[in-house]
Amino acid sequence: MRILITGGAGFIGTALANKLVQLGHHVRVIDDLSAGDSSRLDPRVVFTRGDVRDVPRLWTLLQGVDCVYHLAAKVSVPESVLYPKEYNEVNVGGTVSLMVAIRDVGVKRVILASSGAVYGEQKEQPVREEQRPNPQSPYAVSKLASEYYVNTLGALYGIETVILRIFNAYGPGQFLPVSHPPVIPQFMKRAVEGGSLVIFGDGNQTRDFVYIDDVVDALIAAATARNVNRAVINVGSGEETSIKQLAHKVAEVTGRQVQVIHNEAESGGVSRLVADLTRAAKLLGYKPKVKLKEGLRRLMELDPRFRVS
Repeated sequence: MRILITGGAGFIGTALANKLVQLGHHVRVIDDLSAGDSSRLDPRVVFTRGDVRDVPRLWTLLQGVDCVYHLAAKVSVPESVLYPKEYNEVNVGGTVSLMVAIRDVGVKRVILASSGAVYGEQKEQPVREEQRPNPQSPYAVSKLASEYYVNTLGALYGIETVILRIFNAYGPGQFLPVSHPPVIPQFMKRAVEGGSLVIFGDGNQTRDFVYIDDVVDALIAAATARNVNRAVINVGSGEETSIKQLAHKVAEVTGRQVQVIHNEAESGGVSRLVADLTRAAKLLGYKPKVKLKEGLRRLMELDPRFRVS
């Protein structure tokens, strides 16, 4: 199969691209490298540096492609609160540009990497795909708008579309920006360096942390699954973990005594979030394999940034 991955030099995109070429697929990647690193891509991946909003460049890259994974996006909830216009331009505008290019060239299937953040605050947990989205941040709004654009334009243009709502993915190679870093790599780095773990709010807020290998399995399954056109599917671990519990597990896995500091809660967050995986199991045969503590151990082993000296 010939595959194009937008945002394919990012954390999830790199893991997906490398796995796909190992399985014998022909993989092209486009990424602007704002949060990616092309050096981590398998040499067999054909890399192009570029913006997903560049339709003429997309026309070239889409020639002969059977399936597109759309992963290109800005992904920080706190940052989106500060820069909502930029998040709309990249996440929503990029999605529309991609769908227009796919219409022009002709591609059988598009898989959008959306986010569990679209659910926002929900009384019923675990969250099911049928529940009404309640986005709490510009990032979540942009991902929900992207879902609507992909499925609506797919229906209008005769393109098969699949939406995967990925929850809090983590694993080796995850981008760790200075501003608004993801919680797991931030905690791991601070712990192995002997620093304090900063929790925003009381730490009782929960998330569904899913290891990168499980996310990649779901993405790959979505490329060939039957009866998934227009489907929206959760991808997570199905396990609810509070941030306080996460801090404890990080300390346990790293073997470090860590001090926990509480700061004021950030805007745009939600109090509870965990995925119902019933639909993923039925449509994709998806069953997460890596528990959180095992995932943290793998992170220490496979990512040199988190090795205890």
